[in-house]
Amino acid sequence: MTPDANLLTSLYHLVAKGRVLESLLGKLPGFHPGVGEEGVVVGAFFGLKDSDYIAPHYRGALLAAHMRGADLRRLIAGVLGKVTSYSRGRVRGDICLPLQFNTLGMFSGVLGNPLNISTGIALAASLDEKQGVVVTSFGEGTSNLGAFHESLNLAACLALPIVYICQNNGYAMSTRTDYALKCTSIADRAQGYGMPGIRVEGNDVVAMHQAVQSAVARARAGEGPTLIDAVTYRISGHYSADPNDYQPKDERASWLKKDPLLLLKARLTAQGVMTDAQLAEIEKAAEAEITEAIAQAQADPDPGLEVLGPDDLYSPVLERVA
Repeated sequence: MTPDANLLTSLYHLVAKGRVLESLLGKLPGFHPGVGEEGVVVGAFFGLKDSDYIAPHYRGALLAAHMRGADLRRLIAGVLGKVTSYSRGRVRGDICLPLQFNTLGMFSGVLGNPLNISTGIALAASLDEKQGVVVTSFGEGTSNLGAFHESLNLAACLALPIVYICQNNGYAMSTRTDYALKCTSIADRAQGYGMPGIRVEGNDVVAMHQAVQSAVARARAGEGPTLIDAVTYRISGHYSADPNDYQPKDERASWLKKDPLLLLKARLTAQGVMTDAQLAEIEKAAEAEITEAIAQAQADPDPGLEVLGPDDLYSPVLERVA
């Protein structure tokens, strides 16, 4: 199906915003930027219903949560550990996402944890006979963990309403995908669990969006899970201090030509949807919005002891009746 101009414009706004967000936050200590992977994030989580749940990969989690309605300043404040964040500075905002938007995070530093949680949410939706669908994403390194295989097996056996997306950026930290996985595609693993497996060019945000929407419709109709291998590339280092000198120069140069922002920009101009000047205005507005949000979050106060909230964690002490 050929996407209309409104869809293409909406996708470009989000990809452009994601590029600025990941690039600027990538300068913060310890942040894991997803520069170059915005096509997967936007394509995966755009166009879902409010009743659906998402459990995004930590690389791109803030953009995914913002697409669900979370405030940028408060999300960034979470990365900075500020009291104005959704967790009031108790935990990193890219690890624990705000639940009120049906967004799930890692909740720990353990990779694969969101797969278990999101599969459980899909099971709950199925038992409650709700129409909600769960969309979760993870790195290709995580597909080697037990949580991946256990989750897919359970979801397939119970025909759960969930879409599994491997955000396959070519490297698990500094380990190349072709070294750690000997299957042709992550999608090949779907056959072992009796579910569809699809390989998608993740940098093509339109192809990504269409593949996910098709899988979501299948899940919503009660036909069970789908595994999508979204092939992309990590332009940035694994984290902000990573010099990223293990990527071959010719490989990197090849992928830079397939940048999701450039591909979508070329599509918009070729189809006459927008001019270069209009696209530049969108990018300029995105940079201004995110720069302001970062500045506000940086100026926000750090949490004090008064916000630790022991009553939020423990039941209040009750008087013992004699």
